[in-house]
Amino acid sequence: MREEFGPDFITVTDEEGNDIELELLDVLEYNGQTYMAFFPAVLEEDADEESDEYGLVILKSIQENGEELLSTLDSEAELTEIYNQFMEIFFEDEDK
Repeated sequence: MREEFGPDFITVTDEEGNDIELELLDVLEYNGQTYMAFFPAVLEEDADEESDEYGLVILKSIQENGEELLSTLDSEAELTEIYNQFMEIFFEDEDK
């Protein structure tokens, strides 16, 4: 993971127009595609670990009209595969 300069944050807008701030955890190149893992940036007192809004967010980088955009994954199978790849990386880092 990249921690040389502290965490990276981005703001994305969901389909309903809500802005969501995300903290970048790691980037994965897999089968020619770039995937990014994030956690929602929430204050600890606002964190509800049981909430759907708290968990790991995985997005992929796509090119559209020459512009890099973040997109949701195309299928549940793709999400499961990429989630498992990130978990391997995260647990590998813990073992070091």
